[in-house]
Amino acid sequence: MIDLKRLRQDPDGSRASLLRRDPALGPTIDAVLELDRQWRELLVQAETLKAERNAATQEVARRKRAKEPADELMSRLKASGEEVKALDGRLRELEGSLDQRALMLPNFPSELAPVGDASANRVVRTWGEPPRLEFEPKPHWELGQTLGLFDLPTGAKLAGSGFPLFRGLGARLIRSLSGFMLDLHTREHGYIEIAPPYLVNRASLTGTGQLPKFEDDLYVATADDLFLIPTAEVPVTNIHRDEILEAADLPRGYVAWTPCFRREAGAHGKDTRGLIRVHQFDKVELVRFARPDDSAAQHELMTGHAETVLQRLGIPYRVVELATGDASFASARTYDLEVWAAGVGAWLEASSSSNFTDFQARRANIRFRPEPRAKPEFVHTLNASGVAFPRTIIALLENNQAADGSVRVPEPLRPYLGVDRLTPRA
Repeated sequence: MIDLKRLRQDPDGSRASLLRRDPALGPTIDAVLELDRQWRELLVQAETLKAERNAATQEVARRKRAKEPADELMSRLKASGEEVKALDGRLRELEGSLDQRALMLPNFPSELAPVGDASANRVVRTWGEPPRLEFEPKPHWELGQTLGLFDLPTGAKLAGSGFPLFRGLGARLIRSLSGFMLDLHTREHGYIEIAPPYLVNRASLTGTGQLPKFEDDLYVATADDLFLIPTAEVPVTNIHRDEILEAADLPRGYVAWTPCFRREAGAHGKDTRGLIRVHQFDKVELVRFARPDDSAAQHELMTGHAETVLQRLGIPYRVVELATGDASFASARTYDLEVWAAGVGAWLEASSSSNFTDFQARRANIRFRPEPRAKPEFVHTLNASGVAFPRTIIALLENNQAADGSVRVPEPLRPYLGVDRLTPRA
């Protein structure tokens, strides 16, 4: 939930901040402010009337003790009771409408983020050099077929386009990447490993910001009103929904390896070759909880943890800070890690690292006590892909290919995969 207090106290500045994300938000902002004004105005009326009723009730009691007439006062109390009941009902209606409208407003962007659409994204740094291959590199979908790693037609037969089937060493590659990344993040970066449910309820998706705005992008189990997770961020962040953490609990980091399911309504036909854009994929996710004054530092730390994965695998990448109009709905500030893929000749996003400030915490009611017995405050939540598998696999195959069609396996993966080179099937 957006910080309504901030929106109320600085409507012009808050409006300008949100419009930097999306110029079309104006009517929604106006509607939220108007509903908030009506709700607060009605709340004052209700509280004033309740105070008058309390005073009248005390006066009735006094008159009865003094054996003085109180019939007229009691009649007014009965009438005002009906008025209070009506006001409370109207307040609930307004509050519900206000909450639903406010849930459609995105997070305030960081003042540090570039302003504009995707064309304003800024390259922060690069690592590694794209390989200089002395032959025409093949795209990963050709390599995957000749190496016998994945079978896209069979995946489509089983579930439809965008659901790849991995077989043999391809299936083992999935396990190898998960083991390598989980071991790295738990042993060297201090994350607690989580194996969460793959189905979540509406409260969980509302907490992290997917609902209600992005319901069309989700796969739903209608009979149970449950949803397949679009990312492990959803169940892992909601571990602490409606909880109060202690200051000593922060910062706290969790890591999870899960499949992810995304319908991505409206994205069909865009970059659909091979593994570039799929509806089911594996990902290792990093989630962190931090104090507000530490979240910026934690964001840089977490981004570095995701970068370490790519560095260990020898994959050239660049860190791109997203502009206000290109960042996700819930994010205040986002870095994308884009890997170079020689076969398709493009930079492909393999990780997105975001600081959500208190946006998710407000929606999920995740708080902490700065000091013992102090008033609880909202934590800051952060997450990063650490990293997503499809485009990592694309880069591994396309960048490490040889002229004979074989692919060199990066050294850190060899103990997990059991081979140092992938070779074409006979």
